[in-house]
Amino acid sequence: MPKMIFVNLPVTDLARSTAFYEAIGATRNPMFSDETAACMVFSDTIHAMLLTHDKWRTFTDRTIPDAQASAQVLLCLSEDSRAGVDRVIDAGAAAEGRGDPNPRQDYGFMYGRSVADPDGHIWEVMWMDPAAVAQGPEAFAANDLAPA
Repeated sequence: MPKMIFVNLPVTDLARSTAFYEAIGATRNPMFSDETAACMVFSDTIHAMLLTHDKWRTFTDRTIPDAQASAQVLLCLSEDSRAGVDRVIDAGAAAEGRGDPNPRQDYGFMYGRSVADPDGHIWEVMWMDPAAVAQGPEAFAANDLAPA
């Protein structure tokens, strides 16, 4: 079985957040969803668990940060094309999200934009040219994107 990731996010309005995530391409899994949580499936291995604040508090007593004012994580999903990146961002903005809270990134071989969900959680959406990836580190170094 491949490793899976379940990103847990506190949300203020479960129905609104579920609609946003469906708009950007996730599917609600009813087996792991109820009136306190929605399991949003991006792929066989990537899931976002949307939790009401009351449900969130059953997992931790730490303060729920205001994602509109602070960032604890930046999440990133890949797309198969530049047009796919634009489609996801536009769909998220139309579903009560905020498109491009961070500057667009366009390096030619790599393209990325971001969208904030209704609670302010930022999702980066990116595309990389498979030919550039196949070149290895040299493609990144030529664009000052090599890891430090």
